[in-house]
Amino acid sequence: MTMTRTGTGTRTGIDTGTDIDTAATLDERIHRDPARFRVLSGDRPTGALHLGHYFGTLHNRVRLQDLGAEVFVIIADYQVLTDRDVAERLDATMEGLLLDYLAVGIDPERSVIFNHSAVPALNQLLLPFLSLVSVAELGRNPTVKDEIAHSRQASVSGLMFIYPVHQAADILFCKGNLVPVGQDQLPHLEVTRTVARRFNERYGQVFPEPEALLSDAPRLLGTDGTKMSKSRANSIALGADADETARLVKGARTDGDRHITYDPEGRPGVSGLLLLAALCLGRDPHDVAEEIGGGGAAALKRTVTEAVNTRMAPMRARRAEYARDMGYVRSVLRAGNERANAIADATLRDVREAMGGLGQGLAS
Repeated sequence: MTMTRTGTGTRTGIDTGTDIDTAATLDERIHRDPARFRVLSGDRPTGALHLGHYFGTLHNRVRLQDLGAEVFVIIADYQVLTDRDVAERLDATMEGLLLDYLAVGIDPERSVIFNHSAVPALNQLLLPFLSLVSVAELGRNPTVKDEIAHSRQASVSGLMFIYPVHQAADILFCKGNLVPVGQDQLPHLEVTRTVARRFNERYGQVFPEPEALLSDAPRLLGTDGTKMSKSRANSIALGADADETARLVKGARTDGDRHITYDPEGRPGVSGLLLLAALCLGRDPHDVAEEIGGGGAAALKRTVTEAVNTRMAPMRARRAEYARDMGYVRSVLRAGNERANAIADATLRDVREAMGGLGQGLAS
Protein backbone atom coordinates (compact mmCIF):
# COMPACT_ATOMS: atom_id res chain seq x y z
CA MET A 1 0.00 0.00 0.00
CA THR A 2 1.40 3.39 -0.95
CA MET A 3 1.37 5.93 1.84
CA THR A 4 2.20 9.63 1.88
CA ARG A 5 4.72 11.14 4.17
CA THR A 6 4.64 14.82 5.04
CA GLY A 7 7.49 17.27 4.99
CA THR A 8 8.04 20.41 7.05
CA GLY A 9 6.21 23.62 6.22
CA THR A 10 8.12 26.86 5.93
CA ARG A 11 5.62 29.15 7.63
CA THR A 12 4.70 27.37 10.86
CA GLY A 13 6.72 24.19 11.15
CA ILE A 14 3.57 22.11 10.57
CA ASP A 15 3.76 19.45 7.85
CA THR A 16 2.72 20.92 4.51
CA GLY A 17 4.39 18.82 1.80
CA THR A 18 4.12 15.17 0.83
CA ASP A 19 6.48 12.46 -0.29
CA ILE A 20 6.00 8.74 -0.76
CA ASP A 21 6.76 6.28 2.03
CA THR A 22 6.14 2.76 0.77
CA ALA A 23 7.94 0.98 3.61
CA ALA A 24 5.68 1.79 6.53
CA THR A 25 2.00 1.97 7.33
CA LEU A 26 0.38 5.10 8.67
CA ASP A 27 0.17 3.65 12.16
CA GLU A 28 3.86 2.76 12.10
CA ARG A 29 4.73 6.32 11.09
CA ILE A 30 2.61 7.68 13.92
CA HIS A 31 4.42 5.51 16.45
CA ARG A 32 7.80 6.36 14.97
CA ASP A 33 7.34 10.13 15.17
CA PRO A 34 4.00 11.14 16.73
CA ALA A 35 5.05 14.77 17.22
CA ARG A 36 4.96 15.25 13.42
CA PHE A 37 1.19 14.83 13.42
CA ARG A 38 -1.37 17.51 14.16
CA VAL A 39 -4.76 15.88 14.66
CA LEU A 40 -8.17 17.51 14.22
CA SER A 41 -11.33 15.72 15.24
CA GLY A 42 -14.61 16.75 16.80
CA ASP A 43 -18.35 16.49 17.10
CA ARG A 44 -21.52 18.45 16.49
CA PRO A 45 -23.31 19.17 19.81
CA THR A 46 -26.61 17.71 18.63
CA GLY A 47 -26.98 15.18 21.43
CA ALA A 48 -25.13 12.90 23.80
CA LEU A 49 -22.04 11.09 22.58
CA HIS A 50 -22.47 7.31 22.44
CA LEU A 51 -20.50 4.09 22.16
CA GLY A 52 -20.25 4.49 18.39
CA HIS A 53 -18.37 7.73 18.94
CA TYR A 54 -16.11 6.11 21.53
CA PHE A 55 -15.04 3.16 19.41
CA GLY A 56 -15.21 5.16 16.19
CA THR A 57 -13.00 8.14 17.07
CA LEU A 58 -12.75 9.04 20.76
CA HIS A 59 -10.39 6.24 21.72
CA ASN A 60 -8.16 7.16 18.76
CA ARG A 61 -7.99 10.77 19.95
CA VAL A 62 -6.84 9.64 23.38
CA ARG A 63 -4.36 7.15 21.92
CA LEU A 64 -2.84 9.79 19.65
CA GLN A 65 -2.64 12.27 22.50
CA ASP A 66 -0.92 9.70 24.71
CA LEU A 67 1.55 8.87 21.95
CA GLY A 68 2.56 12.53 21.73
CA ALA A 69 0.64 13.88 18.72
CA GLU A 70 -0.82 17.39 18.92
CA VAL A 71 -4.59 16.91 19.20
CA PHE A 72 -7.34 19.48 18.53
CA VAL A 73 -10.95 18.64 19.39
CA ILE A 74 -13.64 20.92 17.96
CA ILE A 75 -17.16 21.25 19.29
CA ALA A 76 -18.77 22.27 16.01
CA ASP A 77 -21.65 24.33 17.38
CA TYR A 78 -22.33 26.33 14.20
CA GLN A 79 -22.72 23.07 12.31
CA VAL A 80 -25.72 22.10 14.43
CA LEU A 81 -27.69 24.27 12.00
CA THR A 82 -26.84 22.10 9.00
CA ASP A 83 -29.90 19.91 9.60
CA ARG A 84 -31.80 21.77 12.32
CA ASP A 85 -33.75 25.02 12.31
CA VAL A 86 -32.51 25.96 15.79
CA ALA A 87 -29.77 24.78 18.14
CA GLU A 88 -31.79 23.32 21.02
CA ARG A 89 -30.27 23.00 24.52
CA LEU A 90 -26.89 23.92 23.06
CA ASP A 91 -25.18 24.96 26.30
CA ALA A 92 -26.22 21.78 28.12
CA THR A 93 -25.19 19.58 25.20
CA MET A 94 -21.80 21.27 24.92
CA GLU A 95 -21.19 20.75 28.62
CA GLY A 96 -22.11 17.09 28.17
CA LEU A 97 -19.54 16.78 25.39
CA LEU A 98 -16.89 18.39 27.55
CA LEU A 99 -17.64 15.93 30.36
CA ASP A 100 -17.43 13.01 27.94
CA TYR A 101 -14.12 14.21 26.49
CA LEU A 102 -12.56 14.53 29.93
CA ALA A 103 -14.05 11.23 31.09
CA VAL A 104 -12.61 9.20 28.20
CA GLY A 105 -9.15 10.64 28.85
CA ILE A 106 -8.67 13.74 26.70
CA ASP A 107 -6.21 15.82 28.71
CA PRO A 108 -6.53 19.60 28.34
CA GLU A 109 -2.86 19.95 29.25
CA ARG A 110 -1.94 18.02 26.10
CA SER A 111 -4.93 18.57 23.79
CA VAL A 112 -6.90 21.65 22.70
CA ILE A 113 -10.69 21.55 23.14
CA PHE A 114 -12.52 24.51 21.58
CA ASN A 115 -15.87 25.45 20.07
CA HIS A 116 -16.38 26.60 16.51
CA SER A 117 -18.27 29.83 17.15
CA ALA A 118 -15.54 31.13 19.45
CA VAL A 119 -12.98 31.22 16.59
CA PRO A 120 -14.04 33.92 14.07
CA ALA A 121 -10.97 33.55 11.83
CA LEU A 122 -11.87 29.92 11.17
CA ASN A 123 -15.04 30.95 9.36
CA GLN A 124 -13.15 33.47 7.24
CA LEU A 125 -11.38 30.55 5.59
CA LEU A 126 -14.69 29.27 4.25
CA LEU A 127 -15.05 31.76 1.37
CA PRO A 128 -11.68 31.14 -0.31
CA PHE A 129 -12.16 27.41 0.23
CA LEU A 130 -15.58 27.46 -1.46
CA SER A 131 -13.97 29.00 -4.54
CA LEU A 132 -11.88 25.84 -4.91
CA VAL A 133 -14.69 23.29 -5.34
CA SER A 134 -17.51 23.04 -7.85
CA VAL A 135 -21.23 22.75 -7.24
CA ALA A 136 -21.18 19.37 -9.00
CA GLU A 137 -18.47 18.07 -6.67
CA LEU A 138 -20.47 19.10 -3.61
CA GLY A 139 -23.61 17.52 -5.02
CA ARG A 140 -21.94 14.14 -5.50
CA ASN A 141 -20.85 13.76 -1.86
CA PRO A 142 -22.53 10.53 -0.63
CA THR A 143 -22.34 11.49 3.05
CA VAL A 144 -24.16 14.76 2.38
CA LYS A 145 -26.82 12.85 0.45
CA ASP A 146 -27.32 10.49 3.39
CA GLU A 147 -27.51 13.32 5.91
CA ILE A 148 -30.00 15.18 3.72
CA ALA A 149 -32.15 12.03 3.64
CA HIS A 150 -32.18 11.95 7.45
CA SER A 151 -32.50 15.71 7.91
CA ARG A 152 -35.12 17.09 10.28
CA GLN A 153 -35.73 20.06 8.00
CA ALA A 154 -38.49 20.33 5.42
CA SER A 155 -35.98 21.79 2.96
CA VAL A 156 -32.21 21.62 2.76
CA SER A 157 -30.26 24.71 3.78
CA GLY A 158 -27.20 26.03 1.99
CA LEU A 159 -25.18 25.21 5.09
CA MET A 160 -25.95 21.51 4.66
CA PHE A 161 -24.77 21.65 1.06
CA ILE A 162 -21.43 23.26 1.92
CA TYR A 163 -20.95 21.19 5.07
CA PRO A 164 -17.86 19.35 3.71
CA VAL A 165 -16.13 22.66 2.95
CA HIS A 166 -17.04 23.90 6.41
CA GLN A 167 -15.31 20.81 7.77
CA ALA A 168 -12.31 21.53 5.55
CA ALA A 169 -11.97 24.89 7.31
CA ASP A 170 -12.23 23.12 10.68
CA ILE A 171 -9.37 20.80 9.78
CA LEU A 172 -7.11 23.17 7.87
CA PHE A 173 -7.33 26.18 10.20
CA CYS A 174 -4.79 24.42 12.42
CA LYS A 175 -3.06 22.80 9.43
CA GLY A 176 -4.13 19.39 10.66
CA ASN A 177 -2.53 16.48 8.84
CA LEU A 178 -4.28 13.53 10.49
CA VAL A 179 -8.02 13.01 11.07
CA PRO A 180 -9.49 10.05 12.97
CA VAL A 181 -12.72 9.20 11.13
CA GLY A 182 -15.36 6.58 10.56
CA GLN A 183 -15.82 5.08 7.11
CA ASP A 184 -18.80 7.32 6.36
CA GLN A 185 -16.72 10.47 6.84
CA LEU A 186 -14.12 9.61 4.20
CA PRO A 187 -15.91 11.59 1.44
CA HIS A 188 -15.78 14.69 3.65
CA LEU A 189 -12.07 14.24 4.25
CA GLU A 190 -11.48 13.85 0.52
CA VAL A 191 -13.06 17.29 0.04
CA THR A 192 -10.59 18.67 2.57
CA ARG A 193 -7.69 17.08 0.74
CA THR A 194 -8.98 18.53 -2.54
CA VAL A 195 -9.28 22.02 -1.03
CA ALA A 196 -5.75 21.85 0.40
CA ARG A 197 -4.24 20.57 -2.84
CA ARG A 198 -5.97 23.15 -5.03
CA PHE A 199 -5.13 26.01 -2.70
CA ASN A 200 -1.46 25.00 -2.72
CA GLU A 201 -1.44 24.65 -6.51
CA ARG A 202 -3.08 28.02 -7.03
CA TYR A 203 -1.47 30.16 -4.34
CA GLY A 204 1.58 28.35 -2.98
CA GLN A 205 2.27 25.78 -0.31
CA VAL A 206 0.27 26.52 2.85
CA PHE A 207 -1.74 23.44 3.83
CA PRO A 208 -1.09 19.72 4.29
CA GLU A 209 -3.32 17.09 2.69
CA PRO A 210 -4.58 15.35 5.84
CA GLU A 211 -4.68 11.58 6.08
CA ALA A 212 -7.55 9.51 7.45
CA LEU A 213 -6.99 7.28 10.45
CA LEU A 214 -9.78 4.69 10.38
CA SER A 215 -10.89 3.01 13.56
CA ASP A 216 -11.22 -0.75 14.02
CA ALA A 217 -15.01 -0.32 14.23
CA PRO A 218 -15.98 2.39 11.74
CA ARG A 219 -19.67 1.39 11.63
CA LEU A 220 -20.97 0.22 14.99
CA LEU A 221 -24.67 -0.64 14.72
CA GLY A 222 -27.33 0.69 17.04
CA THR A 223 -30.01 -1.18 18.97
CA ASP A 224 -32.25 -1.26 15.88
CA GLY A 225 -29.65 -2.93 13.65
CA THR A 226 -28.82 0.26 11.71
CA LYS A 227 -25.90 2.65 12.12
CA MET A 228 -25.67 3.96 15.68
CA SER A 229 -26.64 7.63 15.52
CA LYS A 230 -27.71 10.44 17.83
CA SER A 231 -30.55 11.29 15.45
CA ARG A 232 -31.99 7.76 15.20
CA ALA A 233 -32.66 7.10 18.92
CA ASN A 234 -30.77 3.79 18.72
CA SER A 235 -27.60 4.55 20.70
CA ILE A 236 -26.15 3.90 24.15
CA ALA A 237 -24.85 7.21 25.50
CA LEU A 238 -21.45 7.38 27.17
CA GLY A 239 -23.17 9.02 30.12
CA ALA A 240 -25.78 6.25 30.49
CA ASP A 241 -25.71 4.41 33.81
CA ALA A 242 -25.65 0.64 34.24
CA ASP A 243 -29.43 0.29 34.55
CA GLU A 244 -30.13 2.39 31.46
CA THR A 245 -27.56 0.40 29.51
CA ALA A 246 -29.26 -2.85 30.52
CA ARG A 247 -32.65 -1.48 29.44
CA LEU A 248 -31.36 -0.33 26.06
CA VAL A 249 -29.58 -3.60 25.33
CA LYS A 250 -32.62 -5.61 26.40
CA GLY A 251 -34.71 -3.77 23.80
CA ALA A 252 -32.19 -4.28 20.99
CA ARG A 253 -33.35 -6.00 17.80
CA THR A 254 -32.13 -9.56 17.21
CA ASP A 255 -33.78 -12.44 15.30
CA GLY A 256 -35.50 -15.79 15.84
CA ASP A 257 -32.43 -18.04 15.48
CA ARG A 258 -31.42 -19.20 18.96
CA HIS A 259 -27.91 -20.21 17.92
CA ILE A 260 -25.73 -17.11 18.04
CA THR A 261 -23.35 -16.53 15.11
CA TYR A 262 -21.41 -13.56 13.83
CA ASP A 263 -22.80 -12.82 10.36
CA PRO A 264 -22.89 -9.05 9.70
CA GLU A 265 -24.65 -9.42 6.34
CA GLY A 266 -27.22 -12.05 7.27
CA ARG A 267 -27.78 -11.17 10.94
CA PRO A 268 -27.06 -7.45 11.42
CA GLY A 269 -28.82 -7.07 14.77
CA VAL A 270 -27.16 -10.06 16.41
CA SER A 271 -23.80 -9.25 14.84
CA GLY A 272 -23.96 -5.61 15.94
CA LEU A 273 -24.40 -6.71 19.54
CA LEU A 274 -21.60 -9.26 19.22
CA LEU A 275 -19.27 -6.60 17.81
CA LEU A 276 -20.12 -4.23 20.67
CA ALA A 277 -19.38 -6.93 23.26
CA ALA A 278 -16.18 -7.91 21.48
CA LEU A 279 -14.93 -4.31 21.37
CA CYS A 280 -15.62 -3.85 25.07
CA LEU A 281 -13.93 -7.15 25.92
CA GLY A 282 -11.01 -6.78 23.51
CA ARG A 283 -11.94 -10.06 21.80
CA ASP A 284 -12.94 -11.33 18.36
CA PRO A 285 -16.72 -11.31 17.78
CA HIS A 286 -16.61 -14.83 16.34
CA ASP A 287 -15.14 -16.09 19.62
CA VAL A 288 -17.82 -14.28 21.64
CA ALA A 289 -20.50 -15.84 19.43
CA GLU A 290 -19.03 -19.33 19.84
CA GLU A 291 -18.96 -18.92 23.60
CA ILE A 292 -22.65 -17.96 23.71
CA GLY A 293 -23.56 -20.69 21.22
CA GLY A 294 -27.15 -21.85 21.73
CA GLY A 295 -27.84 -19.49 24.61
CA GLY A 296 -30.03 -17.34 22.41
CA ALA A 297 -30.77 -13.62 22.48
CA ALA A 298 -31.12 -13.52 26.27
CA ALA A 299 -27.58 -14.82 26.82
CA LEU A 300 -26.25 -12.53 24.10
CA LYS A 301 -27.81 -9.47 25.71
CA ARG A 302 -26.51 -10.43 29.16
CA THR A 303 -23.02 -10.72 27.71
CA VAL A 304 -23.30 -7.34 25.99
CA THR A 305 -24.68 -5.61 29.07
CA GLU A 306 -21.93 -6.94 31.33
CA ALA A 307 -19.22 -6.11 28.79
CA VAL A 308 -20.42 -2.53 28.26
CA ASN A 309 -20.95 -1.79 31.93
CA THR A 310 -17.53 -3.19 32.88
CA ARG A 311 -15.74 -1.26 30.12
CA MET A 312 -17.55 2.00 30.84
CA ALA A 313 -17.46 1.94 34.66
CA PRO A 314 -14.16 3.87 35.05
CA MET A 315 -15.25 6.49 32.52
CA ARG A 316 -18.60 6.93 34.23
CA ALA A 317 -16.84 7.46 37.56
CA ARG A 318 -14.53 10.10 36.07
CA ARG A 319 -17.48 11.82 34.40
CA ALA A 320 -19.34 12.08 37.71
CA GLU A 321 -16.23 13.51 39.37
CA TYR A 322 -15.78 16.21 36.72
CA ALA A 323 -19.49 17.05 36.85
CA ARG A 324 -19.03 18.11 40.47
CA ASP A 325 -16.75 20.97 39.31
CA MET A 326 -18.34 22.54 36.25
CA GLY A 327 -16.32 25.71 36.81
CA TYR A 328 -13.18 23.77 35.95
CA VAL A 329 -14.89 22.10 32.97
CA ARG A 330 -15.86 25.49 31.51
CA SER A 331 -12.34 26.84 32.09
CA VAL A 332 -11.00 24.02 29.90
CA LEU A 333 -13.07 25.34 27.00
CA ARG A 334 -12.04 28.96 27.59
CA ALA A 335 -8.36 28.03 27.52
CA GLY A 336 -8.83 25.92 24.40
CA ASN A 337 -10.64 28.77 22.64
CA GLU A 338 -7.73 31.13 23.35
CA ARG A 339 -5.25 28.67 21.87
CA ALA A 340 -7.41 27.96 18.82
CA ASN A 341 -7.91 31.67 18.13
CA ALA A 342 -4.19 32.32 18.12
CA ILE A 343 -3.60 29.52 15.62
CA ALA A 344 -6.55 30.48 13.40
CA ASP A 345 -5.37 34.10 13.24
CA ALA A 346 -1.90 32.96 12.16
CA THR A 347 -3.32 30.66 9.48
CA LEU A 348 -5.57 33.41 8.14
CA ARG A 349 -2.53 35.67 7.82
CA ASP A 350 -0.75 32.93 5.86
CA VAL A 351 -3.75 32.55 3.56
CA ARG A 352 -4.07 36.27 2.91
CA GLU A 353 -0.35 36.57 2.21
CA ALA A 354 -0.47 33.64 -0.20
CA MET A 355 -3.46 35.16 -1.99
CA GLY A 356 -1.66 38.44 -2.56
CA GLY A 357 -3.14 40.33 0.35
CA LEU A 358 -6.78 39.51 -0.44
CA GLY A 359 -8.93 40.31 2.58
CA GLN A 360 -6.35 42.47 4.36
CA GLY A 361 -7.29 45.86 2.98
CA LEU A 362 -4.92 48.73 2.20
CA ALA A 363 -4.92 49.92 5.81
CA SER A 364 -3.97 46.54 7.26
